[in-house]
Amino acid sequence: MNGVLVINKEKNMTSRDVVNYICKKFNTKKVGHTGTLDPIAEGVLVVTIGNYTKLSDIITSNYKEYIAKMKLGIKTDTLDITGNILDKKDFAVDKNTIINTLNSFVPKYVQEVPIYSAIKINGKKLYEYARNNEVVTLPKREVEIKNIELLSFKDDIIEFKVRVSKGTYIRSLIRDIATKLNTYATMTSLIRIKQGDFDINDSYTIDDIKNDKYKLLNYEDIFKNYEKYELNDDEYFKVKNGQKMPINFKEEEIIYTYKGKYIAMYKKDNQLAKIKLMFKY
Repeated sequence: MNGVLVINKEKNMTSRDVVNYICKKFNTKKVGHTGTLDPIAEGVLVVTIGNYTKLSDIITSNYKEYIAKMKLGIKTDTLDITGNILDKKDFAVDKNTIINTLNSFVPKYVQEVPIYSAIKINGKKLYEYARNNEVVTLPKREVEIKNIELLSFKDDIIEFKVRVSKGTYIRSLIRDIATKLNTYATMTSLIRIKQGDFDINDSYTIDDIKNDKYKLLNYEDIFKNYEKYELNDDEYFKVKNGQKMPINFKEEEIIYTYKGKYIAMYKKDNQLAKIKLMFKY
């Protein structure tokens, strides 16, 4: 079994739970995914199966889109509502202040990684430091907030939609939004509605999969928006042997086909194009 499934992950499931179910369902150990969702989070989880596991890095988009809810006035150790409350603080904000604060994070800012995360420092995951009550300096990195929009504000709950670069932690963003609002906040809900070209409206629940109500995406589905070039016999021989090719395409990457079949993905490399991926069937 080979292909890609766009799963709508349920709350309280881990990404590993989803992978384990797909392994069992399709009787294969070759299953991966393109971006972990915390148990509290829901939404788009792109799962690769069989030969398509080689695509995981390629189809991991630079941008992901979320709808998040945050509760003002409380601080937790995990930065979400599942954690232990560490502190509380009063708040006094209005809609315009919230909108201006959200927009202040566009287009880029330096974000501190949360302690409860799988980022490794000196070979050990950060959450292991947290569980052992060990002190560690949390890494910081620049992230991109492509756009952010206030959806609602009522009582102590703010709901917003945001499009971010790969590696952005929404829990950390919520903490930083609250800091600018001179209060605390913790994440209460997170839904990933889009990852690259994969949309939640085209996803399937685990129940859908159980009832065989799904579509397994193939190469043509996944790379439908890529520039393509049909190889002649001589060019096909060169590509199959991994040779560099002249650049005869406009985009950074191209799909080479032969007799209508996907053969390889090439990318620009100085004055020539070099192989990025050979397609397997």
